[in-house]
Amino acid sequence: MVAEVSPKLAASPMKKPFGFRGKMGKWCCCCFPCCRGSGKNNMGAWRDHDDSAFTEPRYHVRREDLGKLHRAAWWGEVPRADLIVMLRGPGINKRDKKKRTALHLACANGNSEVVSLLLDRQCQLHVFDSKKRTALIKAVQCQEDECALMLLQHGTDPNLPDMYGNTALHYAVYNEDKLMAKTLLLYGADIESKNKGGLTPLLLAVHGQKQRMVKFLIKKKANLNALDRFGRTALILAVRCGSASIVSLLLQQNIDVFSQDVFGQTAEDYAVSSHHSIICQLLSDYKENQMPNNSSGNSNPESDSRTRHK
Repeated sequence: MVAEVSPKLAASPMKKPFGFRGKMGKWCCCCFPCCRGSGKNNMGAWRDHDDSAFTEPRYHVRREDLGKLHRAAWWGEVPRADLIVMLRGPGINKRDKKKRTALHLACANGNSEVVSLLLDRQCQLHVFDSKKRTALIKAVQCQEDECALMLLQHGTDPNLPDMYGNTALHYAVYNEDKLMAKTLLLYGADIESKNKGGLTPLLLAVHGQKQRMVKFLIKKKANLNALDRFGRTALILAVRCGSASIVSLLLQQNIDVFSQDVFGQTAEDYAVSSHHSIICQLLSDYKENQMPNNSSGNSNPESDSRTRHK
């Protein structure tokens, strides 16, 4: 009787190159600050955008719904030699009822050896599952960084969006996975890609109060003047989320404080209406410092006199 391989096949030499984080630590909806809200400061902040794309990253898998190859890809419950035999057949790109290929399942569950074998046999990289997600998006979404890196090294396009308009970079930002975000950018990910809510990765980071990712994306020259579908800038989103620290960070970049959204509201309007006293003060101080300094001209009495008599 042949012994079964453990659910995760033997680790390859490049296993966990990024220093993995706990896989599900940040995925509960209530862990996202804008989802749970914090009184008046977050009133309606996240409800402007659909967060359903981020709430359930893992596939729901039932053994009876999968064929042999798909089971092997998900659970890794066959010896390597038997898996290689399976891959000789014509069904390497076959999809299950939810349009998932073996590559999708292996990436989502971190079975890197299966991913390696599939890639060596030139499986299709850009097949979409039922939510129009590529294997790369699933790997990033489920924080399987090794699988994601393997896909990128084999030429996977990082800019294909899912049904929500999110790219792999959006999910890396949502996960606060700075190393994965950096890797995606190195492989050509579009830092200005917008999802269906008009959120670029930077706007998503601001909207989720992910200050570490905001700093990272600013350093990577993300567009600070990008607008979501409501015409809101990063600054307006930061104010609506009640994040004084991100507002302060954005103001250090000489951002436009006078920009209005589709409702004609500025960042300061939202700060005042929501009684964000700290943010109001930050915006007021910034505007005062940005105003032209006319004091030197007004300090000359003769100049003032000549101006009044002209």
